[in-house]
Amino acid sequence: MTIHQLSVFVENKSGTLLQVLELLKEANIQLIASTISDTVEYGIYRIICSEPMRAYETLKNAGISANLSDVFAITLDNQPGRAADAIRSFTRADIGISYLYSFLLAGKGILVFRTDNTEKTRQVILSDGLSYVEEKDLIKMV
Repeated sequence: MTIHQLSVFVENKSGTLLQVLELLKEANIQLIASTISDTVEYGIYRIICSEPMRAYETLKNAGISANLSDVFAITLDNQPGRAADAIRSFTRADIGISYLYSFLLAGKGILVFRTDNTEKTRQVILSDGLSYVEEKDLIKMV
């Protein structure tokens, strides 16, 4: 019900992001989605990719600070308001969203997010009949 997300800590200086992208390119790892949030000194580059474990090892072997975490990914019909409908389910259950990003893949909206209560989030996804993405499914959708 969760997928692996790679979080890479990159300094806010020219060339740092390129180094990460070049390493993943050389390893022939396909990026599916990514987002960067920044502070004054560094950014957190969050990546959903074709081979998260291999990507993690590739970056760690190059001395780049990275970690893997489990995040939820649900699919939505590509129609206005579907994200609001999905988030309403979690809000009603008093689940806080730590962060969220979205993208379109194979004609479906994909919401990737982390919450403050993993088990309760799993229960809501199942009880509300939300469609979730497993890691093996992401590759088939690309």
